[in-house]
Amino acid sequence: MIHNANMLADWSIPMPITLSALEIAEQFAHYQPNQQKAEQVYLNTLAVCAVNNYLRILGIPTDLTAGDSWNSVVRLAENVADLRVTGLGRLECRPVKPGDLTCPIPQEVRFNRIGYVVVEIDQEHTEATLLGFSPTSETSQLVIHQLRSLKDLPAYLDQFQPMTQLSQWLEHMFEAGWQSLETLLGNQGAEAAFAFRTKSDQTIRRCKQIEWGANQGVALVVALTPESETKLNVFLQLNPINGQTYLPPNLQLLLLDEEQEMLINAQARNQDQAIQLDFSCEPGDRFSVKVALDNASVIEEFVM
Repeated sequence: MIHNANMLADWSIPMPITLSALEIAEQFAHYQPNQQKAEQVYLNTLAVCAVNNYLRILGIPTDLTAGDSWNSVVRLAENVADLRVTGLGRLECRPVKPGDLTCPIPQEVRFNRIGYVVVEIDQEHTEATLLGFSPTSETSQLVIHQLRSLKDLPAYLDQFQPMTQLSQWLEHMFEAGWQSLETLLGNQGAEAAFAFRTKSDQTIRRCKQIEWGANQGVALVVALTPESETKLNVFLQLNPINGQTYLPPNLQLLLLDEEQEMLINAQARNQDQAIQLDFSCEPGDRFSVKVALDNASVIEEFVM
């Protein structure tokens, strides 16, 4: 949806920049190697604080200190302004100056974000105006007059179906519902873990209960093993739960691309205790995993 400048102005949200936000921004900026980086970090921090305060007013829970923008190492190396929205993911809060027509989006934040909020910081650093938002950003900039209105942001977040962020698993941060194998599978968990043909101590395993009816479900187990700095091996496995020994015959495990086209699949036969898929992905890759039986199916979405 395209909005004109007047529509954006009608729904822009002015937020006073608090003394606390100024102090934090100054503290973060103080440890940067040069003036340009210090200004970048300063404005990024003010933008994050403004969006955090706005979401808190709306009753949307956030974790201000959990994002990369609060990590001193990442903050030094990258241009990040992310705010973690509890249970959903990271919302990028990009600052602009008065009169800017576009908002630059650094390469490092074009993925693994649930949306982008553009925040105008006034010259006196006393007020931050939330101009609008975009659900995605796959290019180097957002055109400000094409942003979605802020009035749509609460509904967007409310209906948002979060993707499982595999890159965060490598930092041992897991979305709700993803459990250890032992928690969900009990004694089967150790056996399932052993079944994964991985040779690295860096392998991370989590599983999630997938249900499509009363007492009808399986455990989707995901194992991640870094192959290189830019490639990750993903191993998927379905295991029976609820005291069942075997998977339902004809149960399917399908890997889908971004257009929901099937890439590879596996199907359970009589007395199969597990079925698996194995593939590799790179940063920015998005895919879905579909578990299907007869006319019922469940889809889980992932991004690297």
